[in-house]
Amino acid sequence: MEQTESTRPCVTKSALFFAFSRITLSSFGGALYWTRRELVDRLRWVSDREFAELLTIGQLLPGPNVLNLTVMVGNRLGGLTGAAASIAGYLGWPVLVVICMGVFYQHYGTVPQVQQALAGMSKVAAGLLLATVIKLAMVLPRQWRPWLFGVVAFGAVGIMRWPLLWVIAVLGPCAVFLSWKAKD
Repeated sequence: MEQTESTRPCVTKSALFFAFSRITLSSFGGALYWTRRELVDRLRWVSDREFAELLTIGQLLPGPNVLNLTVMVGNRLGGLTGAAASIAGYLGWPVLVVICMGVFYQHYGTVPQVQQALAGMSKVAAGLLLATVIKLAMVLPRQWRPWLFGVVAFGAVGIMRWPLLWVIAVLGPCAVFLSWKAKD
């Protein structure tokens, strides 16, 4: 069910800041899984469908897709200051954590146990990404067109190694046109 302006939750700027702080502090290796879990499952600020739509827009815009999603959700729930609070929560803590991790890695990065731990974490991050893709796929319309475009895009970028910008430039208008024709 899509939320209208009147049914949209009233969210404070501090709630946005702390929610995106929780997301970013728990998302080692990939924030997408934790963002969906927090915004859709835990807080219910956006629906599954809204999340998928906002993520799609965020992926088409320049910059990190989850940061784009952060700006859009913050703006939707709290206006310009809500977007600023969301960005501060999403980016503030990781900057501090990365600086600390860089210092520790500089001193302990060659220790075999540290290298093994990092290798294990990369496998967990890949699993979380796969789990998110499966959950997002569940809310896609049960039609063949979205799947066809997904397979063609994967083949073009992932297998043929064609530039993403060119693939989007060709497939985007085609997908919009076919979707528009299907509604007639």
